[in-house]
Amino acid sequence: MKNVPMTPELIAKHGITPDEFKLILDILKREPNLTELGIFSVMWSEHCSYKNSKPELRKFPTSSAATLVKAGEENAGVIDIGDGLAIAFKIESHNHPSAVEPFQGAATGVGGIIRDIFTMGARPVALMNSLRFGEIRGDSAQAKTNRRLFAGVVSGISHYGNCIGLPTVGGEVYFDESYSGNPLVNVFCLGVLRHDQIQRGKATGEGNPVFYVGAKTGRDGLAGAAFASRDLTEESKEDRPAVQVGDPFLEKLLLEACLELFRHPEAVVGVQDMGAAGLTCSTCETASRAGTGIEIDLAKVPQRETGMTPYEIMLSESQERMLIIVRKGHEKTVLDIFKKWDLDAAEIGHVTSDGIMRVKNHGETVVEIPARRLADEAPVYSREARQPKPAPQLCAENLPQPDSRASLLKLLASPSIASKRWVYEQYDHMVRNGATVLPGSDAAVVRIPFETHDGVVFKNLAMTTDCNGFYCLLNPKVGGLIAVAEAARNLACSGAHPLAVTDNLNFGNPHHPENFHQLRECVEGIAEACRFFNTPVTGGNVSLYNQSPAGAIDPTPTIGMVGLIDDPTHITTQWFKQADDAIILLGGVGPSCLGGSQFAKEILGRKEGPCPEIDLEKELRLHDSVRAAIRMGLVKSAHDCSEGGLAVALAESCFAPSEAIGAEVDLSALENGKLADDVLFNESQSRVILTTRWENAGALLECLSARGQEATRIGRTGGDHLKIRLSSGQLEWAVTEMQNAWEECLPKCMGS
Repeated sequence: MKNVPMTPELIAKHGITPDEFKLILDILKREPNLTELGIFSVMWSEHCSYKNSKPELRKFPTSSAATLVKAGEENAGVIDIGDGLAIAFKIESHNHPSAVEPFQGAATGVGGIIRDIFTMGARPVALMNSLRFGEIRGDSAQAKTNRRLFAGVVSGISHYGNCIGLPTVGGEVYFDESYSGNPLVNVFCLGVLRHDQIQRGKATGEGNPVFYVGAKTGRDGLAGAAFASRDLTEESKEDRPAVQVGDPFLEKLLLEACLELFRHPEAVVGVQDMGAAGLTCSTCETASRAGTGIEIDLAKVPQRETGMTPYEIMLSESQERMLIIVRKGHEKTVLDIFKKWDLDAAEIGHVTSDGIMRVKNHGETVVEIPARRLADEAPVYSREARQPKPAPQLCAENLPQPDSRASLLKLLASPSIASKRWVYEQYDHMVRNGATVLPGSDAAVVRIPFETHDGVVFKNLAMTTDCNGFYCLLNPKVGGLIAVAEAARNLACSGAHPLAVTDNLNFGNPHHPENFHQLRECVEGIAEACRFFNTPVTGGNVSLYNQSPAGAIDPTPTIGMVGLIDDPTHITTQWFKQADDAIILLGGVGPSCLGGSQFAKEILGRKEGPCPEIDLEKELRLHDSVRAAIRMGLVKSAHDCSEGGLAVALAESCFAPSEAIGAEVDLSALENGKLADDVLFNESQSRVILTTRWENAGALLECLSARGQEATRIGRTGGDHLKIRLSSGQLEWAVTEMQNAWEECLPKCMGS
């Protein structure tokens, strides 16, 4: 190991630049050995160090009055929700592994995010995801590959979540050719805890023992963090050893054992998940946070394969493993608890005071690196940003005018808009019996019992994931603004006020100036919107190098947002509830805006701009008005207008899970000379459809007007058809006709 020559080829293979290697020489005052080179490779990768994105991430607001643990301090942020209770939540990506091995890539993504949450001392209670794939329709080789990836990812997510007993309560799935060859798999987990249960990932106390707990170490996931920090190519897709293999049943045992151990605060000093970069990351990060050092001996690490080298043990990303810093004298507590749960627990080292991450193998020193230089002082780059050439723009005067009736059916049958029942029926969303709003509405809602010192307290938490990558491609800053605004709008439609945000920034290679411009602009848009809505960013993930030989993905900064519903009677869903309710449109038909729309893409076959505009003041007024009306008991359903525009939102509102309900709507007074397709399918922002009892319509309109909210009564629910009157005549669809188109798309594409 010590005598492997540090050739330029070997250094480059590890993703280390010549300048970075010079910095390593300066830090060590000598040449690294192969194990040390590998350690620098993973810890200085973008996945672990954020070396290309850190200057941009500093633009995010990270604190509010409710923030208990801020972004970057620990494995996940923690937010106060009152009564001495808190939530920990985070979203992370497993994009590259899922492109190579979709089932295991997605499954271990779920396992990793769950560990991030219970590492904080929180009990995980709900999962969501945000998924992106290429076109799945047709018989082309690429469509078949995309279908295989889609099926494998959904199967991997459902396998891990179902086996561990956590409900997957919501999420989103989009399809676009830019994701062909590079799917996005972003997974979200939320956990609950009391303030006094928060755990920290610090290796404090010289002489305190360091314990390795959980699964044995194998050769799976070798250097996975470095693998995730380079472009996907046909050659890199063959790197299956970089993909981890998960065991959800073992993770369930690990979860319960750790939560039991955390009930002994006298025994636990610090805890860290062995996620990206495995044993390497967990040791140097816990030491760096505490300003201490750490020493371990690899001979004491439980291993499931023979003949593993120090390089392999330190860079393995085998799943279901944790590092725990134990207060000296309490070793027996740890050993007894993990023995009870039939899990490995081995004392592999101790905390030191010299600031060095020191790794031995059978007593022989094989690694000596300053922990802080490794974990927190990776080189940081300010990449060149260059605005891409403007996207083509739709010219309203020259647009074709297809049959509007047929266009709605075609939009409902397009994969991005169609029912995702094929996906979420594979997930167990009822386990733990907490899901109050099942998948399919604007936001998921879970009712969670919290065990407090005074008994059980229930909290109603709403959560959503949102991002329109098409908008971010057309105008990255506005796309970032809209991603946050739509997430907050979805929470408002559920009756919730937003608390905080976690984000997953999915972009292409940052060395390409156009890609870095997209990243910078999206971050600035997200930061501005988060400040405006007072939703601090609690953490998340940056996933760069998302591109295949065909090019980069559309920039996709996924927003996960969590909100609180104070009164369970305020929980609201998007579907019409009964006949003869009044339908109220907030925000009107909006300005002409077919650019960036699903109508332009699916009906006109044109992926062109401009992106919709957004006014944050108007958006916030909408949210406040919707919540106020809900709290007054005036709202029976609420659904935001997003992809597909007003016509799609009306159709989706008809598809109630128990019994479909039609509607009669008159938009003729709101057209203002617009073309029918513009009225029906434009995607202008800050619009919501509400329903209320017919006799309460006047009171609702008065409530909205008092808050300066534009609102119009546009129709009445009932019947088995959706009828929309325009100045040019009436359009009509049977609800069953629409629902069949909407529900049959994904099963037909997937052959089931």
